[in-house]
Amino acid sequence: MDVNPDHPLKDGYELKLNSYDLGVDIELADIVRRLRFEHPEITSLVVSSAHEQVFCAGANIHMLGVSSHAWKVNFCKFTNETRCELEDWASQADVATVCAITGPCAGGGYELALACEEIWLVDDGNSAVSLPETPLLGVLPGTGGLTRLVDKRKVRRDRADVFCTLAEGFKGKKAVQWGLVDAIAPKSKFNDTLAAHLVSHRDQRPGRADRSGITLNDIPFVDEDNTRKYSTLHVEYDNARRTAQLVIQVPSAEGAPDSAEAIHAAGDQFWPLLFARELEDAILDLRVNRHDTGLVLLKTKGQLEDIKAWDQILIDHQGDWLVDQITHLLSHVIQRVERTSCSFFALIEGDSCFGGTMLELALACDRQYMLDEDGIEVQRSPINEGILPMTTGITRQACRLLGEVELLESCLGKFDRMDASEAEEMGLITEALDEFDYEDMVPVAIDERVSLSPDSLTGMEANLRFSGPENTKSKVFGRLSAWQNWIFIRPNATGPNGALTLYGRPERPEFAWDRV
Repeated sequence: MDVNPDHPLKDGYELKLNSYDLGVDIELADIVRRLRFEHPEITSLVVSSAHEQVFCAGANIHMLGVSSHAWKVNFCKFTNETRCELEDWASQADVATVCAITGPCAGGGYELALACEEIWLVDDGNSAVSLPETPLLGVLPGTGGLTRLVDKRKVRRDRADVFCTLAEGFKGKKAVQWGLVDAIAPKSKFNDTLAAHLVSHRDQRPGRADRSGITLNDIPFVDEDNTRKYSTLHVEYDNARRTAQLVIQVPSAEGAPDSAEAIHAAGDQFWPLLFARELEDAILDLRVNRHDTGLVLLKTKGQLEDIKAWDQILIDHQGDWLVDQITHLLSHVIQRVERTSCSFFALIEGDSCFGGTMLELALACDRQYMLDEDGIEVQRSPINEGILPMTTGITRQACRLLGEVELLESCLGKFDRMDASEAEEMGLITEALDEFDYEDMVPVAIDERVSLSPDSLTGMEANLRFSGPENTKSKVFGRLSAWQNWIFIRPNATGPNGALTLYGRPERPEFAWDRV
C-alpha cells in the first residue's frame, strides 16, 4: 500500500499517511478480483505498506468530514464488501493471507489487517494496532472492525472494550497476548522470519505452478439517453418516475463451452462470468450515481432451456478452479443486489427465463409478480439449492420459507417447470396475476412503492431481506452498518462541534451526554 496523497477521488482533502478513500478501495477491490481470476497459482498473499512512517492511517478523516451522509454510507458498504471478498477468495482458493504491519496501523488500516487470516506486527517500539474511532472521532470502526475482533479473532469482549477505547492501541507482546495480532518479530528479523513462514504455506499447497489465469479486460458499456447498455443486460432509467428497468438477455447455449479447457479458452467472455461482471458494474453505478432511483424492475429475456444449460455447465465443472471462482463471483454479485439500498421487483412476463441463476436473482428481489398465462413458467435447478447462498449462508428459498419447513422440503430436488399457480403455491413468487389484474395491479404497486419514504424503505428492506440465522457478515452489514449510519448523522459526530467535524483542529468536541 503506497497511496499518493495528491490523488484523492474528489477534491478537498489529501490522502496523507496511507489513508484511503473510495478511490483507493476501488483499486483494492480490483486487485482482489484480479487475484481471484488472473493468479490461481499463488499460495499466499502478503498485505504490506511502502510508506516509511505508517502502515495505514485508515479511512481519510477529512474525506469523511466533507462527504455527504449518502457518500459515507456507500463508502462504508463498499469497503465492507471488499474485505468480505478478500476473505471469501482466500477461503475458496485456499490462499494464506498475511498482513505484515510495519508502523502504526489505525482504524481502517487495522480493519484491513483483520480481513487477513494472520496478522504479523514488527516489534520496534513504534508499530501498533488501534481502533481509535470511538475516542477520537465519536464514531465506530465502519468496516467490520468491532465484529471481526470478537467474532472472527475471538478477542475477549472486556479486552476488546479496553482496546477500542484506547486511541493509541497496543504494541508488541501485549498485542499478541490479547489476540490482536498473531506474531511479532524484531525489525532486524521480521522479513526473514515472515519469508520462512510463507515457504511453509507454499509447501502445504503443492501443484499450483502449472495453473494459468485469465485476463479480466475492461467492461465496455454505452451510457446515453438514461440507458446504460452492456452486452448481457441494459438498464433504462425513468427519472421522473424514479424507477429503473433492468433487463437481462440470456443468450442461446448452443455452442457454449462444454469442457474446462473451452471455458478457460473463452476467458472473461464466458457468458456467466461476463454477465456477473456487467451486473455488478450496473449495481455499483446504481448505488453511487443514481440516488434518486427508488425501485428497480428486474426482467429477463430468453429461453428457460438456455439458462438451464448455462447453469449445468457450472454444475458439471465444479472443482475446476476457474468455474469455482465464477460461481463464487455470481454469489457475491447477487448478495450485492440484496445489500443495495433500493427496492427490487421481479416481473415474470411473456418472454422471461427465470430459471436457476435468474430465479435466484428474482428471489433476491423484494417482490415477484408473475403473469398467469400459458407458456410463462419458472424453473428451479440445483443452482438454487445452496450453490449461490445468501450473505447469511442459507438459500434464498429457505429464507422465504422459514415458517414453512414442509413446503421447503417438498421443493428439494424438484426441477420441473412451474406455471404461475404452481410457483405461487411453492412460495417462489409473491402473486400470480391474470392479464387484467397484472395490467392493473403492477403499475399501482410500482407507484405506491416509490411514493413511500426512501429512508423507511431502506430500513424495512434491510430488516426483512435477511430473516433467519446470523453470521459475522450479516452482523457487519446489518447491525454495524445500521448503527454507524445512525451515528454519522448525530451531532456528537458530525454536528458543528462534533468529533468528526473538529478532527485535526485545536477545538475540543462538545458532546450531548444523554444516552438515546
